[in-house]
Amino acid sequence: MARVVVWATHLALPLAGLWLLLSRPGADVIWQHHETHFWLVLVVAAVNVAIGAAMSVAARRRGDGRLFLVSLVFLAAAGFLLAHALATPGVLIGHPNAGFDQAMAVGLIIGAVLAVLSSLRLPARITRWQLWLRNALGLALFAWIVPSLLDVPPFSNQTQIRDVEGPLVWAAWVAVALYVAAAVRFFILYRRTPGAVLISVVTAFALLAEAMVAVTLADKWRLSWWEWHLILTAAFLFVGYSAYVQYRREGSAAGLFDGIAMAETTRRIRKQYEDALEELVSALQDSERGAAPERLAARMAERFGLTEKQAEVLDRAAAALVAERELSERLGALVAVGEQARVGAGEEEFLRGARAAVAGSFGTVDISLIHDGRMEPVEGALPLTVKGQLAGAVTIPSTTRPELRQTLANQLSIGLENARLYGELATLFRQYMSPDVAAALLADPDQAALGGRLVDVTALFADLRGFTTFSEAVEPGDIVEMLNRYHGVAVPCILDNGGTIVQFVGDALLALFNAPARQEDHEARAVRAALQMQEAVRGIAEGHPDWPRFRVGANTGPALVGNIGSELLRGFNAMGDAVNVAARLQTIAEPGQVVIGGATYDAVADRVTATPLGDLEVKGRRQTVRAYAVENLV
Repeated sequence: MARVVVWATHLALPLAGLWLLLSRPGADVIWQHHETHFWLVLVVAAVNVAIGAAMSVAARRRGDGRLFLVSLVFLAAAGFLLAHALATPGVLIGHPNAGFDQAMAVGLIIGAVLAVLSSLRLPARITRWQLWLRNALGLALFAWIVPSLLDVPPFSNQTQIRDVEGPLVWAAWVAVALYVAAAVRFFILYRRTPGAVLISVVTAFALLAEAMVAVTLADKWRLSWWEWHLILTAAFLFVGYSAYVQYRREGSAAGLFDGIAMAETTRRIRKQYEDALEELVSALQDSERGAAPERLAARMAERFGLTEKQAEVLDRAAAALVAERELSERLGALVAVGEQARVGAGEEEFLRGARAAVAGSFGTVDISLIHDGRMEPVEGALPLTVKGQLAGAVTIPSTTRPELRQTLANQLSIGLENARLYGELATLFRQYMSPDVAAALLADPDQAALGGRLVDVTALFADLRGFTTFSEAVEPGDIVEMLNRYHGVAVPCILDNGGTIVQFVGDALLALFNAPARQEDHEARAVRAALQMQEAVRGIAEGHPDWPRFRVGANTGPALVGNIGSELLRGFNAMGDAVNVAARLQTIAEPGQVVIGGATYDAVADRVTATPLGDLEVKGRRQTVRAYAVENLV
């Protein structure tokens, strides 16, 4: 708000000075110095022609109608101001004439019409008329200047007291109104998109309106008459200075007058910049692929009229961006190499994934490993180590910076060592416990701590009826063969249904459902696993009639689940009445049969076909157990 007040105050000062001079005739003295007038007006006209020409060039380059009309305002004012200067009496012609008196008034009136037209939302096709309008203005100036200098009628008429008299007075006041209207509309535009040159044009239009007032009211050669010359000078120099300030700020003449342009032109300019940025990105991508595109600065400078300094800065920025993107991509590739060495990934899978991860940023990377203590030597290769021992070598393109080559070799060594360690875990760790327990411990080692918590589980207990008698009659190797055949088909049935095998005890096994991983349908999972296990074992037993058969019991209830043992040796287990009852139900079952407790049956009653066995007394338990012999589960 303060800026607006200061700006309005500066615009009010010329009118206040004019009023002061006109209200005090004694102060409004006559100062008639023809040569001073000639050179002052000639210089101001030249400055204004330069401003108008610069705007005209920008308008032609942008194809903008508004900017073109604004340029005509300044060219019209400059042209008729030049005519006023050339017709100064006593310089090129001997006496004052109408060409001298009325030139500036006519120029300001024509400029007012163009100014108000420039403030309107004119269609973009007005740019098609640029040549015709510019030529029309040129012909009007020629038709004014030549007869005026030749002092031929009607320009040879004797001078008058004021430059504006008769019907021209009404035209002058209309011109004042048009300038004010144009200034207001441009000020609204400035409020939406502030810009130094735009506010200077608003100021210039306001000053041109004040100059028109002074031309109309002041007598020739008095101080009030000289004032309108100074007002015009201020208007033109204000625009020139604003353009100069913006030029110093931007470092280029391109875009000085873009703030005056129409919205369509602004959108078109933005589209050009978007295209240029896309071109920049494409060029950067070409350089990253090893291509050698032409200098970016040359292309951008040609398109946007950039200075040499700006083009140099753009080149440096592009080079820095290429380097940064290259470094970022290679660092990302190093992270990706580390991600390849994950639990469950074999050595070959790790190496294949690592090569793919670095191919885009490092190029072709060759990895050779030692086999049987031998490896073909590769010149320039970097060593790969596992636990401090040479395990292989990697060849990385020499175009990669040395520190990044060494970092990649180190990362590959770490990944290779991890892949081999994970492979050992898969053999030494996972095969000795349920995969769920192994995965839980790898994800959260704190779960290996001694202790447990109370969880509702479904316990599945299975053993072989007649195993002791069978063991007495056969060789130990036959026992191991039988157990491995049975467990070989039984274990997948449990694991495929999400069960956790807690332990093998001789011919028996204990599995849990809903621990450690939570399962909403753990009862159904346990029953399904038991039935599948019996079906799988039946197929083996048919070929060995003398082999004993599994009997299975399952029961649901709370149990203390956790790690039991000592600090030196521990195991994952479950304790509680639910587990004990499952073991007792197993002893009640017949070979090949699955018996479940009442809680388990209640959870799957709508899906199971079972025969009630009644309330049974089981060893070690005072209360009876409701039991069911399961035949099928849907």
